[in-house]
Amino acid sequence: MSENSTGSVIEGLTAYIANALRSDLPPEVAAKAKHHLLDTISSMISGAHMAPGQVAVRYAASQGGPNEALIAGSNVIVSAVNAALANGMTAHADETDDSHFASRSHLGCAVVPAALAMAEREGCNGDALLKAVVLGYDIGGRLTTALGGDRFYEAGHSTHSFAPLFGAAAAAGALAGLSEQQLRWMISYTAQQASGVNCWQRDADHIEKAFDFGGMAARNAIAAATMVQAGFTGLDDVFTGERNFFFAYAPDDAQPAALLDALGARYEIMHTNIKKWTVGSPIQAVLDSVQAILGENDLVPEDIAEIVIRMSDKESHVVDNRHMAEINLQYLTAVMVLDRTVTFASAHDDARMEAADIQNIKQRIQLIPDANLPRRQPVIEIKTATGQLFSHRTSAVRGTPENPMSQKEVGDKAFDLVADPLGADKARALIERIWTIETVRNTRDLRELMTP
Repeated sequence: MSENSTGSVIEGLTAYIANALRSDLPPEVAAKAKHHLLDTISSMISGAHMAPGQVAVRYAASQGGPNEALIAGSNVIVSAVNAALANGMTAHADETDDSHFASRSHLGCAVVPAALAMAEREGCNGDALLKAVVLGYDIGGRLTTALGGDRFYEAGHSTHSFAPLFGAAAAAGALAGLSEQQLRWMISYTAQQASGVNCWQRDADHIEKAFDFGGMAARNAIAAATMVQAGFTGLDDVFTGERNFFFAYAPDDAQPAALLDALGARYEIMHTNIKKWTVGSPIQAVLDSVQAILGENDLVPEDIAEIVIRMSDKESHVVDNRHMAEINLQYLTAVMVLDRTVTFASAHDDARMEAADIQNIKQRIQLIPDANLPRRQPVIEIKTATGQLFSHRTSAVRGTPENPMSQKEVGDKAFDLVADPLGADKARALIERIWTIETVRNTRDLRELMTP
């Protein structure tokens, strides 16, 4: 690929970002964006009360600076940079936030915190916030492909940090009102801050993972946008020339033009998953299938002799009897059998993992890694005491683009996440406000609804 063709990418990208807030969204895109805005804000509020969120709130509050943006789920108002950091960590403090398959990242936990922090800082309205979120998903959702896709990931780089960073920066830059020239500089500062390695997989407490997935990207994005806003200049095109961004990270596989592919026609937010169940991603299909078998065949716990779960060997180890309830496959399967559903509370009830009825069901569960199964498509078999065998395979879990959740389902999930910290009345008011986000005159008006 020639330097000139790469140069046209920065021109097209900055022009698109600069004009994004002045362009109307298709109605179905705006509706889907509200789902993701609510889903991420709900994750932030619930996550503020979990270990990664608590430490993030304490850290951000200790940093001082101007009162520009709220840390959702708290009464702490800090600088936009620190609010983005904290809200990014709270958004991914748990296994509740959305995910984008093609980019191998969780876009919402960085894009929404960055957009919200910048919108509060600038006093932007709800319509601008919603459009900036869509823009962030569009740019972040294309970044991994531009870097060569799977080979970039296999080289040890964290797509979960890179893709959300560029998406968050696009959203922040648009809301900051940067010109096309300023956006060139902002993208250069974004590229200089791009980082992340896949060793996050070894983080047992989810604190560094929350930073790597959400907090770091959201913070660095706001830093890039506000530094340029303050007068920083930089490279006109970090994508071209000697030792450029793509040369450094994907010298043989880069596809920079992918950043512009179908921009304005293909909206990546439409291709982003929302979790129905607030548990680890590999467990989503298991819960869908177990619930389906139980319901279709009217099975009760006493009917079940054995549950066999065949899962891709690339992900089975991630959820096999983990110490955290929300990523423990056997525990969550047992909860589904006993309760016929899984709530946020039951998914996080570490003490219940040792309960006698849970242990009784867990003894009947067998997890079999299978090299022939694709990721996220496990096969579930339930054998009954009378010798019947029921099998189910969920090819598209609820909440994926192929099997999307309804507005009511998204709202119900949000209520489950925030009713406890906010109270039922405020939780309902927040949900209704997000459904009408275009009518919000100033994003700061949302603060009261996000504060316990």
